[in-house]
Amino acid sequence: MLTALRGRVRRIPEIIGVGPGVWLQGFIEGATLGSDAAPRAPLSALHSEQLGRLFSEMAVIETDELDVDRICLPEDRPEEGDSGGFLAGLVRFTHERVYAEHGAPYHALFERLGVDTAPLEKLALSAERLEPRPFSLLHGDLHRENFIVDPHGDLWTIDWELALFGDPLYDLATHLHLMRYQADEEVRICRIWQSAVEAARPGATEGWRQDLPVLLEYKRVQSVYTDVIRGALALEQPEDALDRRTLPEVARQVQLALAAAQEVPGMPTAPALHEVARAYRWWVTSRPSFTASAS
Repeated sequence: MLTALRGRVRRIPEIIGVGPGVWLQGFIEGATLGSDAAPRAPLSALHSEQLGRLFSEMAVIETDELDVDRICLPEDRPEEGDSGGFLAGLVRFTHERVYAEHGAPYHALFERLGVDTAPLEKLALSAERLEPRPFSLLHGDLHRENFIVDPHGDLWTIDWELALFGDPLYDLATHLHLMRYQADEEVRICRIWQSAVEAARPGATEGWRQDLPVLLEYKRVQSVYTDVIRGALALEQPEDALDRRTLPEVARQVQLALAAAQEVPGMPTAPALHEVARAYRWWVTSRPSFTASAS
């Protein structure tokens, strides 16, 4: 991916060939955007400009234009410009792969937290109403730790392993969700995205104002499923003991995700922090292996 993007997207890691079939990724000197700023800090004027340039550089890269292998199956690829089909595919992946497959051991925990598949079913219906937009390259994970600020103050973008082709509005939704800007900064970033993407690819921002809330709902719901599973994995110990040092942070992260998603149709009212902790404590201590080791 990085090799294919050379000369098309500025300020990304360089790939250097050092021998037959051997490549090295260049190291970008600097610190992440999140290392020296408050969690919800606004972007500087320079970084705002460079973010807009990144959005515009990706917007002009069309589907199948890069010489890279696509790992998704052809039958899972929506028709070009079918923004609703793109979101429906993401919802289906979250339902089938995240919740049903990887989340199967934790379904009792989901039930204890009041979470089922109703939000995903409602989002699948909402996807049908999205405006079509021409597909382009997406980074897929634009958060503060994936931006490096070099010694000159310039912004570099790393970690392209989640890149995909799809609705350009999805990158904006993902960025807003992960950056957790204040409301006025969120509005400003939306203007930067709209101006940059529309100038680079006319028509690529069609219907963005009414569709952005739907994509943000998906990101909030997706975070609930992944954070619940991630929290359970963090608490799993080889000796089946309850990790009391990790439990408070797990409960905090999951409660934040539930609170952020509670307005999404089908999601429950977020439980209090102590209730989330109690649910995880119950899940760990009620497992047969834990009961057996305790006895």
